[in-house]
Amino acid sequence: MAHQINFNQKTGKDSFMSVKEKAWHGLGQIIDRYPTSSEAIQHAGLDYIVEKRPLFTYDTNNHVWGNTDGIPEIEVPDFFATVRADTEQVLGVVGNDYEVVQNRDAFSFFDAIVGGGDGILYETAGALGKGERIFITAKLPDYIRVGIKDWIEQYLFLTTTHDGLGSITAAFTPIRIVCNNTLNAAMNNHSGAIKIRHTASATERLKQAHTLMGISKSLGGELEGLFNQWAKVRITDAEVKKLIQIAMAPNKEVLENLAKGKAELLSTHYTNIVDNVYAYALGSQTQQMETTAGTVFGAYNSVTGYFQNVRSFKSDEAKFKSIMDGTAKQRAQTAFNLCRDFATQGSDALFYN
Repeated sequence: MAHQINFNQKTGKDSFMSVKEKAWHGLGQIIDRYPTSSEAIQHAGLDYIVEKRPLFTYDTNNHVWGNTDGIPEIEVPDFFATVRADTEQVLGVVGNDYEVVQNRDAFSFFDAIVGGGDGILYETAGALGKGERIFITAKLPDYIRVGIKDWIEQYLFLTTTHDGLGSITAAFTPIRIVCNNTLNAAMNNHSGAIKIRHTASATERLKQAHTLMGISKSLGGELEGLFNQWAKVRITDAEVKKLIQIAMAPNKEVLENLAKGKAELLSTHYTNIVDNVYAYALGSQTQQMETTAGTVFGAYNSVTGYFQNVRSFKSDEAKFKSIMDGTAKQRAQTAFNLCRDFATQGSDALFYN
């Protein structure tokens, strides 16, 4: 899969910026300090306007293929083209109710969290394709601290489209520093992510998205309390293995075979995955810390860390999609729920159902 980063022919630059370090694709502008939202828009080449324009076709009566001179145009009812104004490129076809959310308005999500943007650290931003999709990642200034040395950075991610094929998606994504391990999971009272359709209220809803998601010091504080609790709850190797089997099960049939002890009916692919996650759980250096060795927090990290640090993906983009909104996220959520229940119920929480 290609990187798909937009190359702006007018400016001769790739539409991507990152702070201090090159991204995996090696493209774009590398800057040495965290920019403001307006600076990030400029550095990432996101300072373009998208317009919603009427669509037209030609009267097919007396139409000569390849010659449109003098042929009357017919407006296509209820449909419009989204056009990038600086390059005049058509980005997509949308309906009456579609509302364009300009790139600058996408940053309002981040600015609203801390009142004007102070403290938000924009790390990457860019555009894909012809500019029909943009993305932004930013870091909150505070950390989630587990124990004394195990710190977790708090990231926010947002992506939106201009082609009518996707919603505005915002997500809260904690990342464990010691192994670059993404720990995104929904808690009882917070989704940790939200999707907003491109309707007339989209821009205003985007400004309030952090409230709907429960994103603020409250969510980080809740996770800090939870992870510190997990770091003190002991779990045996056998219980870790069982937790992994449940978390990595692709369907109910696998769980039923596990419950019946029919190991011969389990696929080699599944058992290999379980073995790899279990090996990471017991063997990774980052699993030998005081917070993770033999703890429920370590059990959770064994599943999330497998996808981040062990499993092979076709590309970094495929890995990113899986972790943010695919199989890796689903398995991590199951592991999160199991660990939460184990911390209060013990081994009774680990049953095949």
